[in-house]
Amino acid sequence: MFSQLADKLQDVFKDLRGHGTISEANVNDAMREVRMALLEADVHFQVAKDFIARVKEKALGEEVLRSITPGQQIVKIFHDELTALLGGDAAPLVLEKSARILMVGLNGAGKTTSSAKLARWLKGQGRTPLLYALDLHRPAAIEQLATLGKQIGVPVFRPQPGETDVLRATKAALDWAALPENAAGNVHIFDTAGRQEIDEPLVQELKRVRDFLAPQEILLVADAATGQQAVSVATHFHEALGVTGLVLTKLDGDARGGAALSMREVTRRPIKFAGVGEKIDQFEPFYPERLAGRILGMGDIVGLVEKAAAAIDEDEARRMEEKLRTASFDLNDFLAQFKMIRKLGPLENILGMLPGMGNMKGFSVDEKQMRRVEAIVLSMTLEERHKPDILNARRRQRIARGSGTSVTEVNDLLMRFNQMQKMMKNMGKFKKMMARSGGPRIPGMR
Repeated sequence: MFSQLADKLQDVFKDLRGHGTISEANVNDAMREVRMALLEADVHFQVAKDFIARVKEKALGEEVLRSITPGQQIVKIFHDELTALLGGDAAPLVLEKSARILMVGLNGAGKTTSSAKLARWLKGQGRTPLLYALDLHRPAAIEQLATLGKQIGVPVFRPQPGETDVLRATKAALDWAALPENAAGNVHIFDTAGRQEIDEPLVQELKRVRDFLAPQEILLVADAATGQQAVSVATHFHEALGVTGLVLTKLDGDARGGAALSMREVTRRPIKFAGVGEKIDQFEPFYPERLAGRILGMGDIVGLVEKAAAAIDEDEARRMEEKLRTASFDLNDFLAQFKMIRKLGPLENILGMLPGMGNMKGFSVDEKQMRRVEAIVLSMTLEERHKPDILNARRRQRIARGSGTSVTEVNDLLMRFNQMQKMMKNMGKFKKMMARSGGPRIPGMR
């Protein structure tokens, strides 16, 4: 997501940073390139025009042009303005007692999936969410929400079969919520109907539901690949319903990303969440400053640490560290460590959170190769993983057949693993030697 925009912006600012002094002509040339990059990323032309005007005004300020590092100053101005365009500070949900959240949007934007993802996220925050299937126009949506609810352990209200009156279904939903088994629910998420495009019947239906429920949040779920249509969609929904926030889906795709910038600007409502993948756990709060940093190649270290803390078991990490230090690390541990890293998500996304790594030209992670490595280890018996020395030629042929790889690939993996083991043993010996001699302690080693 935003890869094209990020590549072009980083090229522009790399050139600016290279100048010892900056002239008005340099700034004008850079801003022309930035404007083209924004338009190519499907940012609405008026949004791009206003944004460039704000950046240019500050970039041409006397304190910038006369500073020691004018190029860096302009990058900072752009970063700050991009953060503001994306919404400034992160905006949390308004979750008063027994909060109600109305999910709205067009068909195909991902409302139903986002409703379940939001419920799962809230559950992880210690809340007790309930889900309500109110899309009476698409029966598959009701079944989909029920399935997702079961998957994440959240109760789901299902209207009576054949129900066509959305207000009657909403009243029945509240009766269901009052049942003793559902009384503990403190966040109520209502998945509503959509259309291929906004029409008056849809608007009137949503207004009736909104007026009856009086929700604290009305979240517009929008596909990040919407492009120029994003402004029209956001404007219509906001004018009709008074949207309180946005949920952007498919931020992991190859979309150019202009929707994220345009929809926030025209509604003046914050982007509250982002769907960053198809899996139920690939959903996270939206932090404008972090995304601005990633677009400009500055990384997102805070986000990376949060991902690691959520995905990696602390006790398991401590056990793995002990094995590495004592050189008792075997292929079972290698596989466990491999899976631990994969929990963080696609490695290219993780690399994008490291400063300077986000859009390295010509650099990519070969996911197929990583899957082959995992398949090779999984094709070994527990004993073989624990004692790789017993892997003779016949065993290696069997492992290659079982993993769909070649003996050469099996041999290559084992060679690299042996090198890693030797390195760990040498570090262990060096540490003991230093301890005996009273030498300095090695940082990070006990």
